[in-house]
Amino acid sequence: MTERLADIAPHALLGAGDPAPVEVINPDSDLPLVLVCEHAGQAIPARLGDLGLQPGEIDLHIGWDIGAEAVARLLAGHLGAPLVVQRYSRLVIDCNRPPEAADSIPPVSDRVPVPANALLSAADRAARVAEIFAPFHAAVEQVVQAHPRRAAFAIHSFTPAMQGVARPWDIGFLFRNDTATSGRLAAQIARMRPDWVIGMNQPYLVDDLSDFFVPRHGEARGLAHSLIEIRNDHLRDADGQALWAAVLAEAITNVMGEIE
Repeated sequence: MTERLADIAPHALLGAGDPAPVEVINPDSDLPLVLVCEHAGQAIPARLGDLGLQPGEIDLHIGWDIGAEAVARLLAGHLGAPLVVQRYSRLVIDCNRPPEAADSIPPVSDRVPVPANALLSAADRAARVAEIFAPFHAAVEQVVQAHPRRAAFAIHSFTPAMQGVARPWDIGFLFRNDTATSGRLAAQIARMRPDWVIGMNQPYLVDDLSDFFVPRHGEARGLAHSLIEIRNDHLRDADGQALWAAVLAEAITNVMGEIE
């Protein structure tokens, strides 16, 4: 790309009837930790129609992180922690990818074509960055800076199989430089639920083009952090969501006691 997205005049994207891209739960909390959920929602701006998807495809894991928002909200309630939620589908723009990443606005996701994302103009891409991506991350920064914070945790979910390859982990912790925080969380989960399979940097690895939370909100701010991935077949109903939120609340509470 010869021009930076920040230098391109975007087309208007969100209309009066579209939801705001960000919701902050417990905004006044002074707890020393922040929760984020980048792939919480399935909203699509009215101007983009249905993105050209087939019926039901937006409900698949490609459209959002199934169950992640429910767990994040319950977790915020258990802890009394601030939570920043992103309402738009990851197929509109992935708010856990740098905008310059090739899969920030994917034309194909897990073999499913997304016709509205093909052959986008620079102005179209810039609009999604300016009206969805940028406000979300500005809200995260505002919440982090509102009170002294020591830690940040991102709540995600992942599909049990990707392109025919099974993923055996019940939960994974993603990290790069901060190995200690994820290690402590994993130890807490293993103590509470020894039957669960824990993956370290599974099912993904973190790098500067595949992730935004770890490099930009965790590492750059010097916060203890972990990106938490839960296999989404555990989160298909309210009972599963409640169980995982309760376990994570206990684990995070104990780990926060170990973080200086």
